[in-house]
Amino acid sequence: MKIFHIPCLEDNYAYLIIDETTKEAAVVDPVEPEKIIEAAKQHGVNLTTVLTTHHHWDHAGGNEKIKEMVPGIKVYGGSLDNVKGCTHQVENGDKFSIGAHVNVLSLHTPCHTKGHISYYVTGKEGEDPAVFTGDTLFVAGCGKFFEGSAEQMYQSLCITLGSLPQPTQVYCGHEYTVKNLLFALTVEPSNVKLQQKLAWAQNQRQAGLPTIPSTIEEELETNPFMRVDLPELQKLVGFNDPIEALQEIRKRKDNWRG
Repeated sequence: MKIFHIPCLEDNYAYLIIDETTKEAAVVDPVEPEKIIEAAKQHGVNLTTVLTTHHHWDHAGGNEKIKEMVPGIKVYGGSLDNVKGCTHQVENGDKFSIGAHVNVLSLHTPCHTKGHISYYVTGKEGEDPAVFTGDTLFVAGCGKFFEGSAEQMYQSLCITLGSLPQPTQVYCGHEYTVKNLLFALTVEPSNVKLQQKLAWAQNQRQAGLPTIPSTIEEELETNPFMRVDLPELQKLVGFNDPIEALQEIRKRKDNWRG
């Protein structure tokens, strides 16, 4: 399994997921189809599948066009999300494969949108798994609660995604990392791992490189929204309940002008 970033729009990422045995490929959130087709050509792969994380236009807005450009392409999307161009609706726990060795598990991760899906992808034995989290989990952040509650985001982040194997590579929908880390330091100013990751992320961006992927392990160490079960973090934001702490951190982030 190989994964490639395809920067789109101002700060979005689409991702090409390749099964190396069959040269079959899937693309996550192909908002700019021409770029995706070009990348597929460069890598010499046959694009068979679209994985849509949620219905927002900057993620699903290229689906109709890519269906015109690649006749017969399958478009997966959450059953509750009314995804443009969707041919295959998925629910939590649905499984399918790409090529011979890439297996996909659909995880319902609602809150940003009510039908948001994160795709957990495994390859051959010995390869790290990956999860494509759209706008639910960002590096050091999470999506705005447009269509859900703090309870739902807690379930999505801390239970569904937080229980994935720690080496799982996290590929999210936007390059928001530096801002997210700067905000996270307002919540946990003495978190050394956070300070180190910020310095690394700033270097990456200055070099014109992505800050993605992260890992589930790194997120549990540095992402305040995934650390709300920790009593020391709850204390820092003045609550002793993880869901209330999550709500408070999201409120602060919404009002933060960094």
